[in-house]
Amino acid sequence: MILSFIGFTLDVIGKVMIAYMAIVVHHRFRKEHKIDKYVFRAMKKEQIIGAVGIGLIILGYLLQIPSKLIS
Repeated sequence: MILSFIGFTLDVIGKVMIAYMAIVVHHRFRKEHKIDKYVFRAMKKEQIIGAVGIGLIILGYLLQIPSKLIS
């Protein structure tokens, strides 16, 4: 039961991180109307956040598998 809760929580956190990253990138690009060194640096940082978010989604999925198979 606890693994299912942790898995669900990590899944939600990962999805929120990816959604936030996408919103920030689109907002910055709309505001700046250009891509310069600052935007490239920010996009690099947001890629890392996105990768961590995807990792959390996968980890959350893996933690939920046992409870889904038992039920």
